[in-house]
Amino acid sequence: MASTPLLAEKSNGEGSSSSSSMSRRTKLEYFGWVYHLGANKIGHEFCHLRFLFIRGKYVEMYKRDPHDNPGIRPIRRGVVGHTLMVEEAGRRKVNNGDLYVLRFYNRLDESQKGEIACGTAGETRKWIEAFDQAKQQAEYELSMGASASRKLTMEEELNLEGHRPRVRRYAYGLKKLIRIGEGPETLLRRSSGLIVDDRSDGRVEGDSDAVEAHKWKCVCVTNGIRIFEDVADSKGGKDVLAKSVGVINSSADTVFEVLLSLEPSKRYEWDMLTIELELIESLDGHYDVLYGKYDPKYFTWWNSKRDFVFSRQWFRGQDGTYTILHFPAVHKKKPEASGYRRTKIIPSTWEVKVLSPYGNAESPSCLLTHMLEIKSSSWCRWKKNRHSKFEKSIPFALLCQVAGLKEYISANPALTLKSLTTSIDSKTNGSVSNSDYEDMEVADEFYDAIAASMSDDDEDDEDSDVEIVANKKDHKVKLKNVAWAIAGLSSKPSSAQDAHKGLDSATPSVPINLSEFHGSFRPGKDDTDTNCWTSPDGTGFMIRGKSYLKDSCKVRAGDPLLRLIAVDWIKSESSIDNIALRPFCIVQSEAGKKLPFILVVNLLVPAKPNYNLVFYYAADKPINKSSLLGKFVDGTDAFRDSRFKLIPSIVKGYWMVKRAVGTKACLLGKAVTCRYLRQDNFLEIDVDIGSSSVARSVIGLVLGYVTSLVVDLAILLEAKEEEELPEYLLGTVRLNCVKLESAVEV
Repeated sequence: MASTPLLAEKSNGEGSSSSSSMSRRTKLEYFGWVYHLGANKIGHEFCHLRFLFIRGKYVEMYKRDPHDNPGIRPIRRGVVGHTLMVEEAGRRKVNNGDLYVLRFYNRLDESQKGEIACGTAGETRKWIEAFDQAKQQAEYELSMGASASRKLTMEEELNLEGHRPRVRRYAYGLKKLIRIGEGPETLLRRSSGLIVDDRSDGRVEGDSDAVEAHKWKCVCVTNGIRIFEDVADSKGGKDVLAKSVGVINSSADTVFEVLLSLEPSKRYEWDMLTIELELIESLDGHYDVLYGKYDPKYFTWWNSKRDFVFSRQWFRGQDGTYTILHFPAVHKKKPEASGYRRTKIIPSTWEVKVLSPYGNAESPSCLLTHMLEIKSSSWCRWKKNRHSKFEKSIPFALLCQVAGLKEYISANPALTLKSLTTSIDSKTNGSVSNSDYEDMEVADEFYDAIAASMSDDDEDDEDSDVEIVANKKDHKVKLKNVAWAIAGLSSKPSSAQDAHKGLDSATPSVPINLSEFHGSFRPGKDDTDTNCWTSPDGTGFMIRGKSYLKDSCKVRAGDPLLRLIAVDWIKSESSIDNIALRPFCIVQSEAGKKLPFILVVNLLVPAKPNYNLVFYYAADKPINKSSLLGKFVDGTDAFRDSRFKLIPSIVKGYWMVKRAVGTKACLLGKAVTCRYLRQDNFLEIDVDIGSSSVARSVIGLVLGYVTSLVVDLAILLEAKEEEELPEYLLGTVRLNCVKLESAVEV
């Protein structure tokens, strides 16, 4: 048995004659075993095994599985409000075992926070989905009218030190339960340092949201993998960017954990390059430093003892893709060993990308990519003569690690065949008693429940033999029409007419004179200018087309709806919110007040000092109130969080930074804390990059190379309904080789 969340679908439309799809909204239920991490009243840290249950927007925490213990009462209970933020805190050592931690906090008050831990990276992803569904349920109920709004505002915040709440029963009929994982002993083994097999699955919706500059050419197929080189802008004498690619019949979560594992008995089965790997230091849940030794067969006998130190950084994208970065490093705890020669590792990246099931295939699969730089001289000799010394070199061994890992997973059925998901029929008269949350007297904010000190209910922790189950949405997979999609990429860009539906066409345009607006960061003369900004068109970005809901096809974007009129690049001792209210802001200028609408995007960049990168996008007409943009501008924060999207693209720069940043669209409100200010003729969006440890880590890497980077950014709103398609860009910006010292101090 294993431990992951379980999802139950429940129809909420019984007894209703309304034909509206919202009245038949499907409620989701998740439950499973987690660790509750925190500190008790006297400051002692604890780690307790708990059964977490999410029903709609309500959350309960039990000591035992309520399915096996009818009548048991929750020890914690609360609601998931739209201000709840859920962040992956990475891996953490707990009782000599590796667990994956989720951090909860209130974006309006970060002192209200708490943590739970899961056994696998896949479980954390599923719990994030569960809390996201709960937030959507809360937002849906708020949208139902005044009575629901009054009821939600009456829900008080939870005090964990209080007595056990009384739970009322209800009998909603569940359609189906989907069990994922097994029982709690797996979670207990992980916290004891024992290794178990983990697996999950996932979905991905497309390849890239920006057009990349790489041109990959396959140069070799060996051992079931393909080896490519980047032939874009190739010049003699430069290093070659190469990658090996293989399809692995296992979940991305499983492959990711195999890659991160340092257990010799497993690593020796697929890694033919290293003979020892040792953890030196773990700096946070997404970054650590390792020491290793190479297998001497890759070196001459008189100089065969080589060791190395490298840093390892990893993160998971919103599409489920894992990225792992390897950089050479130094560490005071590991000086050069006697008899060994210290070697710098070759910088490399791993990417584990989820593949959607094809046809009737049910088993998960993923695409594993290993990318690195290779000296052009040895690479070219190998291409001409496959029996050269290159095949005994470290770069070739690194490329072949994909084949080794593929064979290792194929030879272990537990990693490929055993699925995390099992469908079971629910019974309305079963042992599970659900609470009637519609009649709940008190419901409290979940982040308070998970964060507060231990009460007497938690002091007595009892073990119980519980069957742990996990959750997964039941999706229908639609196959892409590949030929039509490829044609769409090149011949059907989003039109200007699609974009202009966001503005009021009945109102005459207001002329926008760029000479009237002066930001602290200067506009560029052309694409060769540096330390400046320009506004590119949208053809470098891919967005959802008119038929996206049917075929998942994306098209090239057209010109953005809003015009970039100025950029501010400022620094201060503390980050600046509500910048549009500052006297120096162009929104407060006479010319700014005359514009129909200004969208202010304020990126809060964590560093020493703190930086603010502010983009001002102007509309020449008022916003169409009935459009998606109108609903976004005047909507709730929860709605804004679910729609505001950013697409990054490193046009020019170090390839490792390109892999770290990626080219996938990101829903910013789900990745970092976003705060909104709507006044007069403007909407300001403050994007707190420092609120996420992953985003903080990536931006730290970017700042190290920022003077040599050309970065394109596009902002847009995610279209989820047919009438909202096709998508269109709100605005774009290109940042050319920004100098940190050019920021204006305020």
